[in-house]
Amino acid sequence: MKLERVLPYVKTLLKSTVSPGDTVVDATAGNGHDTLFLAQLVGPTGHVYAFDVQEAAIEATRLRLGDWQEHATVIHAGHETIPQHVKEEISAAVFNLGYLPGADHSIITKPNSTIEALDSCLDLLKIGGIAVLVVYHGHEGGDVERDALLEYVQTLPQSFVHVLKYEFINQQNHPPFVVAIEKMKHLKKP
Repeated sequence: MKLERVLPYVKTLLKSTVSPGDTVVDATAGNGHDTLFLAQLVGPTGHVYAFDVQEAAIEATRLRLGDWQEHATVIHAGHETIPQHVKEEISAAVFNLGYLPGADHSIITKPNSTIEALDSCLDLLKIGGIAVLVVYHGHEGGDVERDALLEYVQTLPQSFVHVLKYEFINQQNHPPFVVAIEKMKHLKKP
């Protein structure tokens, strides 16, 4: 066995969960890498919904999608608007928390909107579906989002979801880590 680095591990999780024809969410489109990867996984009969607040990210994602554009809806809005755009069941959602590489580092994901978006994705997930978050926290405000997210996911009932934290603990400079949430049953809302 070989330990996978964070981003390859995310792809392994998504490959094991997403099938052709599925609907999936890229909650933070960024430069479009995950959107394209998800579009290729769901194939011509599936669909990807990708969200980002920055116009540069929307343009980069559309450009990266190339011929896969018809299998994706790229939405210039925050991920907290997911329930306004996605009505069908999803098999997976992916989040990359932090800032857009190569852009304004003061524009970052925020704990409240991230948790709201994650909660929406958990509602939309099919049984056996997965939400995967890559938590980049080595920037200003990153520790606040990290702590709020970890506090939130630790309160999720284990009879409804399984929550995993995957990280390398001997690396310096705040390495990113993965939080993966697998849905086992439908969550009961109060």
